[in-house]
Amino acid sequence: MAPIDWSPLWISLETSVTATLVTLVAGLAAAAWRERRTGAAMALVDGIFLLPLVLPPTVVGFLLLLLFGRHGPLGKVLLRLGATVVFSWPATVIAAAVVSFPLMYLTARAALEQVDSRFFEAARTLGASEWRVFSAIALPLAWPGVLAGTILSFARALGEFGATLMLAGNIPGKTATIPIAIYFAVEADDVQRAVAWCLIDVVISLALLAGLYYWTRARWVRR
Repeated sequence: MAPIDWSPLWISLETSVTATLVTLVAGLAAAAWRERRTGAAMALVDGIFLLPLVLPPTVVGFLLLLLFGRHGPLGKVLLRLGATVVFSWPATVIAAAVVSFPLMYLTARAALEQVDSRFFEAARTLGASEWRVFSAIALPLAWPGVLAGTILSFARALGEFGATLMLAGNIPGKTATIPIAIYFAVEADDVQRAVAWCLIDVVISLALLAGLYYWTRARWVRR
Protein backbone atom coordinates (compact mmCIF):
# COMPACT_ATOMS: atom_id res chain seq x y z
CA MET A 1 0.00 0.00 0.00
CA ALA A 2 1.35 3.43 -0.99
CA PRO A 3 1.89 6.06 1.73
CA ILE A 4 -1.37 7.61 2.88
CA ASP A 5 -2.18 11.13 1.76
CA TRP A 6 -3.38 12.73 5.00
CA SER A 7 -5.22 15.60 3.30
CA PRO A 8 -8.68 13.92 3.65
CA LEU A 9 -8.20 13.92 7.43
CA TRP A 10 -7.36 17.63 7.60
CA ILE A 11 -10.09 18.53 5.09
CA SER A 12 -12.63 16.53 7.11
CA LEU A 13 -11.60 18.13 10.41
CA GLU A 14 -11.59 21.66 9.00
CA THR A 15 -14.92 21.08 7.29
CA SER A 16 -16.53 19.52 10.37
CA VAL A 17 -15.33 22.24 12.75
CA THR A 18 -16.51 25.03 10.44
CA ALA A 19 -19.84 23.34 9.70
CA THR A 20 -20.40 22.70 13.42
CA LEU A 21 -19.84 26.36 14.24
CA VAL A 22 -22.36 27.30 11.54
CA THR A 23 -24.94 24.79 12.79
CA LEU A 24 -24.37 25.85 16.40
CA VAL A 25 -25.31 29.44 15.63
CA ALA A 26 -28.08 28.58 13.15
CA GLY A 27 -29.51 25.76 15.26
CA LEU A 28 -29.60 27.84 18.42
CA ALA A 29 -31.20 30.76 16.61
CA ALA A 30 -33.81 28.52 14.98
CA ALA A 31 -34.57 26.70 18.25
CA ALA A 32 -34.91 29.96 20.22
CA TRP A 33 -37.16 31.45 17.53
CA ARG A 34 -39.30 28.29 17.34
CA GLU A 35 -39.59 28.02 21.12
CA ARG A 36 -41.48 31.33 21.33
CA ARG A 37 -44.04 30.39 18.69
CA THR A 38 -47.01 28.05 18.50
CA GLY A 39 -49.64 27.24 15.92
CA ALA A 40 -50.35 24.82 13.09
CA ALA A 41 -47.87 26.55 10.78
CA MET A 42 -45.03 25.60 13.13
CA ALA A 43 -45.47 21.95 12.12
CA LEU A 44 -44.50 22.96 8.59
CA VAL A 45 -41.53 24.91 9.93
CA ASP A 46 -40.36 21.87 11.90
CA GLY A 47 -40.75 19.75 8.79
CA ILE A 48 -38.54 22.11 6.78
CA PHE A 49 -35.89 22.27 9.50
CA LEU A 50 -35.83 18.47 9.88
CA LEU A 51 -36.05 17.62 6.18
CA PRO A 52 -32.29 16.99 5.72
CA LEU A 53 -32.53 14.39 8.48
CA VAL A 54 -35.04 12.22 6.59
CA LEU A 55 -34.05 12.82 2.98
CA PRO A 56 -31.28 10.70 1.45
CA PRO A 57 -28.01 12.70 1.47
CA THR A 58 -27.77 12.45 -2.32
CA VAL A 59 -31.17 14.13 -2.62
CA VAL A 60 -30.03 16.89 -0.26
CA GLY A 61 -26.87 17.28 -2.33
CA PHE A 62 -28.84 17.45 -5.58
CA LEU A 63 -31.14 20.12 -4.16
CA LEU A 64 -28.11 22.10 -3.00
CA LEU A 65 -26.61 21.68 -6.48
CA LEU A 66 -29.79 23.12 -7.99
CA LEU A 67 -29.61 26.01 -5.54
CA PHE A 68 -25.91 26.84 -5.84
CA GLY A 69 -25.27 25.70 -9.42
CA ARG A 70 -24.56 28.13 -12.25
CA HIS A 71 -28.25 28.29 -13.14
CA GLY A 72 -29.55 28.20 -9.56
CA PRO A 73 -30.90 31.28 -7.78
CA LEU A 74 -27.96 31.59 -5.38
CA GLY A 75 -25.48 30.42 -7.98
CA LYS A 76 -26.45 33.25 -10.33
CA VAL A 77 -26.01 35.80 -7.56
CA LEU A 78 -22.57 34.40 -6.70
CA LEU A 79 -21.53 34.46 -10.37
CA ARG A 80 -22.41 38.14 -10.58
CA LEU A 81 -20.12 38.67 -7.60
CA GLY A 82 -17.37 36.72 -9.31
CA ALA A 83 -17.60 33.75 -6.96
CA THR A 84 -18.72 30.15 -7.14
CA VAL A 85 -19.46 27.48 -4.54
CA VAL A 86 -19.88 24.23 -6.45
CA PHE A 87 -16.79 21.98 -6.44
CA SER A 88 -14.95 24.04 -3.86
CA TRP A 89 -14.06 23.66 -0.17
CA PRO A 90 -16.95 25.93 0.95
CA ALA A 91 -19.26 23.44 -0.74
CA THR A 92 -18.08 20.74 1.67
CA VAL A 93 -18.93 23.05 4.58
CA ILE A 94 -22.38 23.86 3.20
CA ALA A 95 -23.20 20.19 2.62
CA ALA A 96 -21.99 19.15 6.08
CA ALA A 97 -23.78 22.06 7.78
CA VAL A 98 -27.10 21.33 6.07
CA VAL A 99 -27.17 17.62 6.93
CA SER A 100 -26.04 18.18 10.54
CA PHE A 101 -28.34 21.17 11.22
CA PRO A 102 -31.38 19.04 12.21
CA LEU A 103 -29.44 17.34 15.03
CA MET A 104 -28.39 20.70 16.45
CA TYR A 105 -31.90 22.10 16.09
CA LEU A 106 -33.55 19.11 17.76
CA THR A 107 -31.20 18.95 20.74
CA ALA A 108 -31.14 22.73 21.23
CA ARG A 109 -34.91 22.94 21.14
CA ALA A 110 -35.28 20.00 23.55
CA ALA A 111 -32.76 21.61 25.91
CA LEU A 112 -34.56 24.96 25.82
CA GLU A 113 -37.90 23.26 26.47
CA GLN A 114 -36.48 21.78 29.68
CA VAL A 115 -35.81 25.23 31.13
CA ASP A 116 -38.58 26.45 33.45
CA SER A 117 -40.44 29.20 31.58
CA ARG A 118 -41.01 31.03 34.90
CA PHE A 119 -37.36 32.12 34.77
CA PHE A 120 -38.01 33.79 31.43
CA GLU A 121 -41.18 35.49 32.61
CA ALA A 122 -39.48 36.80 35.74
CA ALA A 123 -36.63 38.26 33.69
CA ARG A 124 -39.03 39.91 31.24
CA THR A 125 -41.02 41.35 34.15
CA LEU A 126 -37.79 42.94 35.42
CA GLY A 127 -37.30 44.57 32.02
CA ALA A 128 -34.78 42.22 30.45
CA SER A 129 -34.67 42.19 26.65
CA GLU A 130 -35.24 38.98 24.70
CA TRP A 131 -31.52 38.78 23.92
CA ARG A 132 -30.70 39.20 27.61
CA VAL A 133 -33.20 36.50 28.55
CA PHE A 134 -31.68 34.12 26.02
CA SER A 135 -27.99 34.81 26.67
CA ALA A 136 -28.12 35.15 30.47
CA ILE A 137 -30.79 32.59 31.39
CA ALA A 138 -31.83 30.22 28.61
CA LEU A 139 -28.42 29.45 27.15
CA PRO A 140 -26.54 28.77 30.44
CA LEU A 141 -29.33 26.49 31.69
CA ALA A 142 -29.68 24.68 28.37
CA TRP A 143 -25.96 24.50 27.68
CA PRO A 144 -25.46 20.77 28.53
CA GLY A 145 -28.01 19.79 25.90
CA VAL A 146 -26.58 22.29 23.43
CA LEU A 147 -23.10 20.85 23.94
CA ALA A 148 -24.41 17.35 23.31
CA GLY A 149 -26.02 18.56 20.10
CA THR A 150 -22.77 20.22 19.07
CA ILE A 151 -20.83 16.96 19.49
CA LEU A 152 -23.46 14.96 17.58
CA SER A 153 -23.49 17.57 14.81
CA PHE A 154 -19.71 17.38 14.53
CA ALA A 155 -19.83 13.60 14.27
CA ARG A 156 -22.55 13.81 11.60
CA ALA A 157 -20.59 16.41 9.64
CA LEU A 158 -17.48 14.24 9.85
CA GLY A 159 -19.31 11.32 8.26
CA GLU A 160 -21.13 13.23 5.53
CA PHE A 161 -20.71 11.69 2.08
CA GLY A 162 -23.64 11.87 -0.35
CA ALA A 163 -24.39 15.59 -0.25
CA THR A 164 -20.68 16.44 -0.23
CA LEU A 165 -19.98 14.32 -3.30
CA MET A 166 -22.89 15.88 -5.18
CA LEU A 167 -22.05 19.50 -4.33
CA ALA A 168 -18.26 19.48 -3.85
CA GLY A 169 -17.12 16.48 -5.86
CA ASN A 170 -13.89 14.56 -5.32
CA ILE A 171 -10.98 16.97 -5.71
CA PRO A 172 -7.86 15.58 -3.97
CA GLY A 173 -6.42 18.02 -1.46
CA LYS A 174 -9.46 20.29 -1.74
CA THR A 175 -12.83 18.55 -1.28
CA ALA A 176 -11.87 14.88 -0.76
CA THR A 177 -13.03 14.16 2.80
CA ILE A 178 -12.55 10.87 4.66
CA PRO A 179 -15.87 9.30 3.50
CA ILE A 180 -15.10 10.25 -0.10
CA ALA A 181 -11.57 8.86 0.25
CA ILE A 182 -13.06 5.59 1.51
CA TYR A 183 -15.49 5.37 -1.39
CA PHE A 184 -12.89 5.95 -4.08
CA ALA A 185 -10.39 3.66 -2.38
CA VAL A 186 -12.98 0.88 -2.62
CA GLU A 187 -13.68 1.85 -6.25
CA ALA A 188 -9.96 1.48 -6.96
CA ASP A 189 -9.92 -1.91 -5.16
CA ASP A 190 -7.52 -0.48 -2.57
CA VAL A 191 -9.09 -2.26 0.39
CA GLN A 192 -6.22 -1.61 2.78
CA ARG A 193 -6.45 2.14 2.27
CA ALA A 194 -10.23 2.04 2.69
CA VAL A 195 -9.87 0.05 5.93
CA ALA A 196 -7.26 2.51 7.23
CA TRP A 197 -9.56 5.47 6.62
CA CYS A 198 -12.51 3.59 8.15
CA LEU A 199 -10.50 2.94 11.30
CA ILE A 200 -9.48 6.59 11.55
CA ASP A 201 -13.10 7.70 11.16
CA VAL A 202 -14.29 5.13 13.74
CA VAL A 203 -11.63 6.19 16.27
CA ILE A 204 -12.54 9.88 15.97
CA SER A 205 -16.28 9.17 16.25
CA LEU A 206 -15.86 6.81 19.21
CA ALA A 207 -13.66 9.36 20.99
CA LEU A 208 -16.35 12.01 20.56
CA LEU A 209 -19.15 9.74 21.76
CA ALA A 210 -17.09 8.43 24.68
CA GLY A 211 -16.25 11.98 25.71
CA LEU A 212 -19.93 12.91 25.60
CA TYR A 213 -20.86 9.82 27.65
CA TYR A 214 -18.29 10.37 30.39
CA TRP A 215 -19.02 14.09 30.56
CA THR A 216 -22.75 13.41 30.92
CA ARG A 217 -22.11 10.73 33.55
CA ALA A 218 -19.80 13.06 35.49
CA ARG A 219 -22.51 15.72 35.57
CA TRP A 220 -25.04 13.28 37.04
CA VAL A 221 -22.53 12.08 39.66
CA ARG A 222 -21.87 15.69 40.76
CA ARG A 223 -25.60 16.14 41.25
